[in-house]
Amino acid sequence: MKTGRAPDVLEAAEEAASDLQDGLIGPGNAVEVGNLVATETQADLSHDAEQLGEPQRTEHAGNSTATVKVVLVPEGHVMTVAFAIGLSIAQLKLHLANELRVPADVLHIFLDGRAVDEQQSLMELGVRPNGSTRMEMSSIDPDSHPLRPLRPPEQDMPDVITVRVQTEENMFREVVVEIERPPQQKAFLGGFKHRLTGAEYHHAAVQTLPKRRADRGVVLFSRNTQTVQLQSEAQQCPLDASTQMTGIGCYVSCVDDKLVVVVLQTFARRWLALQEVQRLRRHRDRRLVWLELQETKRREEKEEQLQDRRRRWVNPRRREDFDLLYHALERWRSEEEQQINSSLRGAERKAALCFLLETETQLIAAIGHHRIAVQNNNYDKVVRNLLDKSAAPRQWRAADGRLMEMDSEHTVRAAELRELYNNLSSESQEQRLEHLLTLRHTVKEHECQLTRDIVDLIDREADLMTRQVKVASLQGLRTRISTLFLQFIKTPAFNPEVAKHLKVPQDPSQLKNDMFQCRGCQRYLQSSDFSPTAGARLSGRCRDCTGLDNIARSRDDFSCYRNILRRLRSDEMRLNRDAKIPFLLQVEDVRYLVEVLWASRSALHSSSDLYSLVFVRWEKRRVWSPWNCILLSKEETSAHLEVDDVHKAYEVTFLRRVDHKHMLARRHFSSIPVMAEHLEPTATLGNQLVSKPVTMATGKPAVHTPAGSAH
Repeated sequence: MKTGRAPDVLEAAEEAASDLQDGLIGPGNAVEVGNLVATETQADLSHDAEQLGEPQRTEHAGNSTATVKVVLVPEGHVMTVAFAIGLSIAQLKLHLANELRVPADVLHIFLDGRAVDEQQSLMELGVRPNGSTRMEMSSIDPDSHPLRPLRPPEQDMPDVITVRVQTEENMFREVVVEIERPPQQKAFLGGFKHRLTGAEYHHAAVQTLPKRRADRGVVLFSRNTQTVQLQSEAQQCPLDASTQMTGIGCYVSCVDDKLVVVVLQTFARRWLALQEVQRLRRHRDRRLVWLELQETKRREEKEEQLQDRRRRWVNPRRREDFDLLYHALERWRSEEEQQINSSLRGAERKAALCFLLETETQLIAAIGHHRIAVQNNNYDKVVRNLLDKSAAPRQWRAADGRLMEMDSEHTVRAAELRELYNNLSSESQEQRLEHLLTLRHTVKEHECQLTRDIVDLIDREADLMTRQVKVASLQGLRTRISTLFLQFIKTPAFNPEVAKHLKVPQDPSQLKNDMFQCRGCQRYLQSSDFSPTAGARLSGRCRDCTGLDNIARSRDDFSCYRNILRRLRSDEMRLNRDAKIPFLLQVEDVRYLVEVLWASRSALHSSSDLYSLVFVRWEKRRVWSPWNCILLSKEETSAHLEVDDVHKAYEVTFLRRVDHKHMLARRHFSSIPVMAEHLEPTATLGNQLVSKPVTMATGKPAVHTPAGSAH
C-alpha cells in the first residue's frame, strides 16, 4: 500500500492540474492563465519521504526549484519567483535587484522576522524541492531606492492555490498548484460578445493548446523530405546575326546610309539645355518667392513698429512711452521755433515765441497729469502683483515632467491676507462691516503700534457708518486703512512669505554694502536704482534724476536703440547660446556705437532710419563684439550674411574704414574691465602707443626712444 502512494499522488496532481486548466479556461473567463504545475506541500513531501525511506540526493535536490514569495515592505506588494533551492540568498538578491532596478546592497531579506545570511541557500533554510516559502524584503534607503514593482500585476489572482483531489473512494488529498502567467498577451482568435451584459466569451478550441499525441515510435518525417538542394546552371541562348561590307569582289552602296550619331548628340544637347533652363527657372522662382517673403516680412515689421509707436503715443503706460511723447514735443517745438525765427521779426517774433512757450507749457502739464494717473494705476497693479507672488504656491518639475505645486503655511497665510485686502474694496455696508470685523480680529493677533492704529481706524469707520455718514466722506479714512493694512502685509514678521519679494533686503549688512548717494537728489539708494553701463560702473545720478533731466533738457527717445539691442541679443542667442558681450552692453553703449562710431547711418547705403538699422557680425565665423560688427539696414543684412570672406567681397577703401571704426570701438571698450576680458591679447597690445626705432639713410645707428617718453 505505501509503495504505490507517491505515483498515485502524482497522477492525482496531474489530473487536478488538467481539471483546473479546463475550469479556468472555460466560457466567460477572459483572463489568460499559463501553465499549471502541481506540487505537493512541504509537509506531505517530508511525510512521504520518511515513509518511503528514500535518501534525498543533494546534487539533484539542489537543481530543483521552489516557489519563493517575496513581500516588499512597506508597500506590501508580493513578487513570486521560481528559484533553484541550491542557490544562495545573495544570488536571489541579485535577481530581485535586477527586477526592481535597485542596487543589491540596499536590500535586506527576512524569514520569519529574522535576517537571513547571504551565504545560506534555500535548501539550508528548510525549503524542499517543489515547495514554497514566504520572505520579507526591505530597503535600507527607501527615499532614494523605494521597493515597488515596475509593472503592477495585470490579474488579481493567487499565485499558488490548493486543490482537493479524490484519490480513492471517499479519500481526498490536497495538492498545491502553482499558476505561471506568461508575460505576453495572446492574440484574440475568436469568440462572441453578449450584447446585453457586454461579456466576452472565447472559444475553447482557440484559447487552449491541443492535446499532444502519444509517441508511436514511428518517424513521420526525415531530413530528405524537409530540405531541398538547389543547383544553378547558366545557359547561353543562340542568337544569329550577320552584316555585310565592301570587300574584295563585293561592293555595297552607301547612298542610303545615315549618320545616327550626330542626330543623337543633337537631341542629347537639347535635352540637357532644357534641363538647365528648367533648373535656372526653378531657382529664379524660389529666389523671387524668398525675396517677396522677405519684403513682406519687412513691411509687416515696419507696420508693426509704426502701430506700436502710435499706440504708445495715444495710450502711454511706461516711462519709455512718455519719453517718446516728450521727444515728439521737442521736435514740434524745434520746428515751430525755426519757422518763427525764419518768418517773423521784432515784436511779432517775441509774441509768437511767448505763445509757443505757453502752448508748450500746457502740453507738458497735460502729459504730466496723464503720467500721474498712469502711475496711480500702475501702483495698483504693482500691489496686486506683489500679493499674487507672495500667495503663489511653490512649484517644481517632477521626474516625469509634471508640474507639481505645494502650499506651505506661509503661502496660505499670504493668500488669506491677499483675500482680506481685496475684500476691503467692497461697496455694500453690510459686507464692509463684516470684512472690517475680520480684519480687526486678524491684526489683533499681533500687538504693536501699527496694529493698534489699524484697530483704531476700523473702530472709527464702524462708528461713522452706524451714524449714516456719506460714503464720500469716508474715502480718506478707508484709504488710510488700506495703506496701513498694506504696510502690515509687507512686514515679514506678520507675513513671512513677502520677505523674498521686497526690494529692501532684510539683512542690514547687504543694505549697507549696496547703498549709493545720488548727486542729483542727494538720496541714498540701492544700486538697482541707478543705470549701469557696460563696465558695471554706476552713473552719478539715479534713474529718476536721469529721466527728469532728459525731460527738461534733451528729451531724447531711446526706444530705437533699445530695439536694436533687443534684436542683437535675440540673433546672437540663436547663433551662439554662450554669447556674453551683447548682454553686457546697455542702451547707452548701443547709442554710443550708433551715433558716435557709425554716425547713425548704414555702412553701405547711408540709410538713416534708426528703426530699420540692425547690428550684425562683420565676420560671421567670429562672435559678435563692438570690434566685429557692422551697422546695416534690414535689406542689406541678408546679403552681407551670405559673404564668406569680407576681404574678397568689399573694396580696400571700405575695409579700411570699417577697420578704423573697429579700432575706435576697441579703444573705447578696452578701458572697461569687464569688456577688456574679451579683447584679443594682440589687439590689446596694438592699442598702446609704442615708439619704434627709425633707420636713418646716413648709416648712423638708430636712436631708441623709450616707450614711456612717447607723447
